[in-house]
Amino acid sequence: MTQSVFAAALMDPNADLPPGLVGPDGLPAPRRFAVYRNTVAASLTRVLEAGFPTVRKLVGEAFFGAMAVAFLRAHPPRVPQLMQYGADLPGFLASFPPVAHLGYLPDVARLDQAMRESYHAADSTPLSAVELQRLLSQDIAALRFTLAPALRLIRSPWPLMAIWAANHANGPTPVAGAQDVVVLRAEFDPVPHLLPPGGGAFLAGLLERKTLGESAALAGKDFDLATTLGVLMTGRAMTGVLQ
Repeated sequence: MTQSVFAAALMDPNADLPPGLVGPDGLPAPRRFAVYRNTVAASLTRVLEAGFPTVRKLVGEAFFGAMAVAFLRAHPPRVPQLMQYGADLPGFLASFPPVAHLGYLPDVARLDQAMRESYHAADSTPLSAVELQRLLSQDIAALRFTLAPALRLIRSPWPLMAIWAANHANGPTPVAGAQDVVVLRAEFDPVPHLLPPGGGAFLAGLLERKTLGESAALAGKDFDLATTLGVLMTGRAMTGVLQ
C-alpha cells in the first residue's frame, strides 16, 4: 500500500479500506480506520474554523462543517504545518455551488487568510518616527519604500471591511460598494484597516517597488496620500527606503 492510496482513502468516507490495513488480530479493521478518518476530518475542520472565523460566522456552524468536509476532500493537506492549511479555501468558495449567491464570501475568506498569514509573518523593524519625518520633509515623490512582511492587501468589489466589522466589532450593516483593506501587524496581532479611495492602487504600486510618486499617480487625482501614509505609519508598516 502506498502513501497516496492511504491518504486518498483517509479523505474519502466512501473509499474502501486500504489493502493490508489490519488490526491486532490480523483481520481487516474498517472500524478502526473509520475512527481515524473521522478524527483527521474533525481536526482539519477545527483548523479551518480557527483560520476562517468570519466565513464561519457568516454561513453558520453546521454549514461550515459540511463545507469543510467537501473542501478537505478536494484539498488535502500538502505541508505538515497545520497553520498553513486552508490557503486554497478562497478559490474553492469561488467555485462552490452552494455559496454561489454569496458573491462576497471568497473575498471574506481572503481577508481571514490574510489575517492568519500576517500573524505568522516574519517580524520587522519599522522606520523610526524621526527618520520618517526627515524623509517626508524632502521631495518624497522619488522614494521607494520597503514594507513589513506582515502587510497584506486585499482589494475587493465588496464592502469587505464593513462586513468584517459587522461580524467582529459590532459595526453597522454593510452598504454595497468596493473597499480595499490593508492588514497590518503593529504589535502582536494583525488588524485590518480600511484604505481611502485609491489607497489600494497606491499600496499595490508600493508593493511592486514603484516610487511614491508613481504609486500616487495610480491612485487617481482625488487620492488622500496623507491619510494612507498615516495608516501605514500607525501600523508600523514602513521599514526602509530603497536606494
